[in-house]
Amino acid sequence: MDKTLSPPAIKMPNSYSAATTRTCSLVGVQVIGSGSCVPDNIVTNQQMAEQCPGCDPDWIVQRTGIRERRFVSPGQATSDLSVMAAQRAMANAGVFAKDIDLLIIATFTPDFHCPSAACLVQDRLGIDAPAFDLNAACAGYMYAVSTAGQYVSTGNAKLALVIGADCNSRIVDPKDRGVAPLFGDGAGAVVMAPGTLQQGLRSYQLGSDGGGCLMLGRSAGGTKNPMTSESLANGDHYLRMDGKSVFKWAVRTVTQSIDVVLKSAGMTVDDIPLFILHQANQRILDSVAEKLAIPKERMYCNVQKYGNTSAASIPLALDEALSEGLINRGDTIMLSGFGAGLTWGTSLFAW
Repeated sequence: MDKTLSPPAIKMPNSYSAATTRTCSLVGVQVIGSGSCVPDNIVTNQQMAEQCPGCDPDWIVQRTGIRERRFVSPGQATSDLSVMAAQRAMANAGVFAKDIDLLIIATFTPDFHCPSAACLVQDRLGIDAPAFDLNAACAGYMYAVSTAGQYVSTGNAKLALVIGADCNSRIVDPKDRGVAPLFGDGAGAVVMAPGTLQQGLRSYQLGSDGGGCLMLGRSAGGTKNPMTSESLANGDHYLRMDGKSVFKWAVRTVTQSIDVVLKSAGMTVDDIPLFILHQANQRILDSVAEKLAIPKERMYCNVQKYGNTSAASIPLALDEALSEGLINRGDTIMLSGFGAGLTWGTSLFAW
């Protein structure tokens, strides 16, 4: 069976547009706390090999850099990981649920199609605030941070809770060796507050290219192709990916996007102490680093422990980098997410 996403009546283009040269700036905001959560259940490459034909443990490491990932337990969902990450972020920031006046969750694996995961988290945390989900797949956190930043910078929110969370193990075919070994589950959260004019998204861009929609996605379960017994039997509800095409697109787009954002801010790679990119694949990170001459020690990586956690990837890495003392006030770090849509978001964040 063809494992790529292939709904009828959509024509694949021959190429995909380059990253936009448009950039924006959003200062006067800051991150005052972070937190993260991953499931207790560790799934090693050896365990993956036992359930997925053709997944040799060494092959997984060579192709992806991933050695293990975390999977949720039965009954556990995206909102559960989100609640824990949010509680840790609020504790780290020294704020309480009553102080939060905006809640955004970036996810493409909510507990339900309706209601939103954000409303479930809002209720469990006792937050009195508007709450909504935002779906930009693996670029979701970048979209959510820039969205929350608009509210905070204009004074329409004083404290925004931004969460990136996904339970990818629930949407991948465990026997698809091109997808199953890549993904894991997790959540990361930040609390955003007003900052100085020297803080915030010094330069950023968000981009999309729906012409590449067939390279990565799920063809069944929406209004165009509702779930049926036939589509379920065919595995159309699973995430499918054209790995080679996604790899080439990601390296090209992220490299161009980072370069554009740096030039817009009048900065170079040498000015950036830390790069935190979406943890999709070690080979993507290495390729981007090589093309932009980013020193290995400044390219943060935890993909070997968690795999691709989609919207959770950047905030999870950010929380770990902060706990390791790799980010200090006054630093300007580079964040970049990219994924299904196709979508991407890149930001120079002045800490």
